[in-house]
Amino acid sequence: MAMVQSIPLEKTITASGVSKTDLETYRHTSSHIMAQAVRELFPDVKLAIGPAIEDGFYYDFSTSHPFSQEDLVRIEERMAEIVKRNLPLVRRDMPKAEAIEFFRKRGETYKVQLIEDIEDEAVSLYEQGDFIDLCRGPHLASTGKLKAFKLLSVAGAYWRGDEKNEMLQRIYGTSFESKEELEKHLEKLEEIKRRDHRRLGRELDLFSTTEEIGAGLILWHPKGATIRRAIEDFWKDAHCRQGYDLVYSPHIARLDLWKTSGHWDFYRESMYAPMEVEGVGYELKPMNCPFHITMYNAARKSYRELPIRWAELGTVYRFERSGALHGLLRVRGFTQDDAHIFCRPDQVEAEIYRVLDFTLYILKTFGFTEYDIYLSTRPEKYVGSLDNWELATNALQAALEKKGLPFEVDPGEGVFYGPKIDIKIRDVLGRSWQCTTVQVDFNLPERFDVTYIGEDGAAHRPIMLHRALMGSLERFFGILIEHYAGAFPTWLAPMQVRVANITDRQQEYIGKIADELRDAGVRVEVDDRNEKLGFKVREATVAKIPYLLVCGDKEMAEGAVAVRARNGGDLGKMTIAEFKDRIVREITEKK
Repeated sequence: MAMVQSIPLEKTITASGVSKTDLETYRHTSSHIMAQAVRELFPDVKLAIGPAIEDGFYYDFSTSHPFSQEDLVRIEERMAEIVKRNLPLVRRDMPKAEAIEFFRKRGETYKVQLIEDIEDEAVSLYEQGDFIDLCRGPHLASTGKLKAFKLLSVAGAYWRGDEKNEMLQRIYGTSFESKEELEKHLEKLEEIKRRDHRRLGRELDLFSTTEEIGAGLILWHPKGATIRRAIEDFWKDAHCRQGYDLVYSPHIARLDLWKTSGHWDFYRESMYAPMEVEGVGYELKPMNCPFHITMYNAARKSYRELPIRWAELGTVYRFERSGALHGLLRVRGFTQDDAHIFCRPDQVEAEIYRVLDFTLYILKTFGFTEYDIYLSTRPEKYVGSLDNWELATNALQAALEKKGLPFEVDPGEGVFYGPKIDIKIRDVLGRSWQCTTVQVDFNLPERFDVTYIGEDGAAHRPIMLHRALMGSLERFFGILIEHYAGAFPTWLAPMQVRVANITDRQQEYIGKIADELRDAGVRVEVDDRNEKLGFKVREATVAKIPYLLVCGDKEMAEGAVAVRARNGGDLGKMTIAEFKDRIVREITEKK
């Protein structure tokens, strides 16, 4: 075996921060140290894979012993011992056949499978003490360079992500170059747990899923449905002001439609099995686009009618493996805030600019002002002419530049039918979420023979823009829950005001206040239970209601209310008119 010393990339790791590449190296080494610790404590374990990931690392193991939280503590302690040993990480290059035999003798069947799939004639191994693992590297120079780490959790994971394969145990961990950075990250993880939309969804009675209905299918409870209605009403009104027409389409269509669109050939794994109706195959829709195209083709269009902008809150159904489902963020049935724009080639840039402008307005209204933007260009396999690709890509780039938006080019990551812009919003914790996408499509207009009559009297092919601003209502709602930790801004809060009495003498008075606020369009409820005021205040706080109005004899005599804000404490006494003006303004201004 040839021996090569590892590349000391850790030298670029400084107290002021690390590059993404070096942090990946740091965490990849952490996974090897964890694997060595597991092997020393559990000699019968078989090793699978152990990569660095965005916020840490993991390693997959095959063992009959179910790892517990107590085991994680023991593994951490053994990792600390390995760090103290300051073992050098040494790279060894080995012929492929020799490496297969090497790991086969050790009973490492997963490593054998990995090597068999490698096309190169030789593979690289990394050795630290008596532990050796298959790995491309690079790694830190020695185990002693690892400064701060923490093992976080254990989860199940199918070998190679295929549920037909064996279930392995995955240990997640994270590491940083200083204890201060690690502590900061662990605090963030605790905050993420506190904001988990699944927990808050249950506590605030917003939504649920049940096995009786089916995994990945959301039940919107009254409070969640109220928020959804507020989102939908705002979305519809905003689109109408932007020159869109609203359309509706069915949830199923004949299978032939999906064959024409190409979804049956290219997207079948994400679609459900067809159903038969009177001898004809039908399919649940995974997309809304073919319906909008069919509407367009219902009548001949003139160049003067373009651009045509059609929008729909269309519910679609896509198959997701049960292991991938995650609350509202990964589901099987969801409602897209979908729109399609049919335009002439000379209108493309202006329409994209218009979409970008509209997108930023929508996102800002919901409280998102930070985002990352990506321009994805032509992949190796594509449809359409190079001229069309160049026109579309230039139009996307020109619109971004004209808008003054910084972006990254993502070479070759466009969809096969056209280039696209993706916008990933950042929440209050700095996490990135894919929401907005703007895609240029040459494929579907060709497949469905979409045309318009030009100024020359001849038929021309329009360009079709696909666009979703929020992505899906379900996923966007989940992001909103976590962004606001369930304390929604007043205009979105399912219950905006709760009116509470101190004694039974104010019961009729608080009922009249509630009626007056409802007449002004405020969502309000009455708490006239025979409970102490402190109890009512605590319950309103737990329910995250923006305003609690407290009424005693004094307030009733003065025609006033004592106002308590969810985030501002005691606001003092106000007349009913003063408070009504305040909250109506907040709702109108989307605060």
